[in-house]
Amino acid sequence: MTMPMPMPMNFSDTLKTLPGIGHLAGLDLLDAAGRTIATVSNRPGQAGSVCVYHALAQRHGQIDADAARTGLALYAEHTADARAFPGKHPNIDRLLAITAGTLGPLQVCPIPVEGPGT
Repeated sequence: MTMPMPMPMNFSDTLKTLPGIGHLAGLDLLDAAGRTIATVSNRPGQAGSVCVYHALAQRHGQIDADAARTGLALYAEHTADARAFPGKHPNIDRLLAITAGTLGPLQVCPIPVEGPGT
């Protein structure tokens, strides 16, 4: 008897397996020169990307081609949509550019949530 192939997780299910981001207001993404090329905010519509990029930085140290490929898998069904509609998902487009070699590796700098008295 053959075992059924496990179904890949969708993005919503994948997010539940990644480290929490409640302590983050967002992430700055820096190029090799240390310039901020993008800021991803922890707010509706971008929180999933904060979660993915944060997990990639924890696992890989930076967002290089290997990390970007992992990220594209984590984005699940949204990766196909991003390929079909360039510009619709800029945080996925960025990973596609890294895997294509048109964008270099990025450093991920956490932006902490400011608490009382900070």
